[in-house]
Amino acid sequence: MLSNTQQKATLIATIMASSMAFIDSTALNVALPALQSDLDMKGSSLLWVINSYALFLSALLLTGGSLGDRYGRKKVFIGGIILFSIASVLCGLSTSSTMLILSRSLQGIGGALMVPGSLSIISALFPKEERGKAIGTWSMFSAMTTVFGPALGGWLAGMGLWRLVFFINIPLAVIALFFLRKVPESRDVHAYKSDNLGALFATLALACLTYGFIEAPNYGFNTPRIFVSLLAGFLLLIVFVLREKKASSPMMSLSLFRSKTFSSTNTITLFIYAALGGFLFFFPLNLIQVQGYPAEIAGLVMLPFGLLIAFLSRWSGHLADKIGARTPLIIGSMVTAIGFYLFSIPGITAGPSDFWETFFPAILTIGIGMGLTVAPLTTAVMNAVPQDKTGSASGINNTIARTAGVLAIAIMGAFGVITFKSSFQENTAQLELSGPLQKQLNEEIPKLAEARPPEGTTKEEKQIINSAVKLSFIETFRQSALIACILAGLSVFTAYYFIPKKR
Repeated sequence: MLSNTQQKATLIATIMASSMAFIDSTALNVALPALQSDLDMKGSSLLWVINSYALFLSALLLTGGSLGDRYGRKKVFIGGIILFSIASVLCGLSTSSTMLILSRSLQGIGGALMVPGSLSIISALFPKEERGKAIGTWSMFSAMTTVFGPALGGWLAGMGLWRLVFFINIPLAVIALFFLRKVPESRDVHAYKSDNLGALFATLALACLTYGFIEAPNYGFNTPRIFVSLLAGFLLLIVFVLREKKASSPMMSLSLFRSKTFSSTNTITLFIYAALGGFLFFFPLNLIQVQGYPAEIAGLVMLPFGLLIAFLSRWSGHLADKIGARTPLIIGSMVTAIGFYLFSIPGITAGPSDFWETFFPAILTIGIGMGLTVAPLTTAVMNAVPQDKTGSASGINNTIARTAGVLAIAIMGAFGVITFKSSFQENTAQLELSGPLQKQLNEEIPKLAEARPPEGTTKEEKQIINSAVKLSFIETFRQSALIACILAGLSVFTAYYFIPKKR
């Protein structure tokens, strides 16, 4: 039984470490336009900056969770924090898109050792009757530390200091390591060795799928390299599942999915985090590059979203302990779906002066929905498994959440680029440019909303091109919002029909 001091130290350490990953993601999203401009990156390269991290994180989370179960959750957790910190420094020092993408990949490996440790340590050290409250506290304060991530990222990007987004992680890591001194070690005495072959199949499968979808707009879905990449990805996923069924010590224990609650809540996790991940890639680009929001203002836009999650998570986690997770998940997912739909309504606005009538209602709605959803979802997952399997359960749930984000960004990004290209060509069809100018214009399309008129075009042609860029990106953004709405709606269906009522 943990003392009061140990409980506080456990929560502070896990919150600080989790916040490293959360702040990095939220602040970076707002800094993407500045980063794209500074390093002269195409839309596909931007997708890789996000997905190189998420790819390794999602593919290796299960390994990280099982390593913690076997060798000690605290020990593996500390290793993840240190590696994540080193990679963060390298990201901040990057001078090219290639270096940044490779450094982000290393961050993903560190995150895979760190992220599952947060929840598995809490779940292993807190008694079941207090676990929902502890997870709710973790969710609330983790959200609060990330509330100012977008604001800080936008402010730094506006000052041309986007690199400092990565250096924020260092003081958080120091605080986490300091408090971890008082946290006792825990492990699963029955844990088996890690399934390295399963981890390899999962990594290769996700890498092939991610590459195929991200690069499809550049080469076309019908080209051999894209077709082979996607086919190999799907086949490797099948091989991975078959491997896990037969392995003596699988990285993903399929037996856990015999629990109806565990299967259902992980399905909801897949839908909700796919919706959120794909949508949040496009939203900051829309605000800054199309709607004309300054980066520092765009960073503040999501402040109500983070605050609502922070303040509602502790209450909703406690509510799930009392009445079960089913009702909060149904209502939360429904409200989230409505929020995504509201995002699809505004077109080109007058900028920040129109915020309260255009995007604020949607942000308010989605914040309430996610605030009602996050803690009950996590609590239901962790309570659906035996205590000695919490590391594996946390790894599986985090893997599904991160994999959902990877595939959503890749797939929604791919279709977004295709939609943008089609709409842009339609909106500029009346232009009669010379061959060289048309070629230059076509080369700008992969930059999405960062596309600029070629040198040599007339003032009138520049106006048509700039207008076409904004209109085309708005169509792309609406498509992402509606896809997210559908995914959240599927979560409502899953919660209603498959999550059992609390007895």
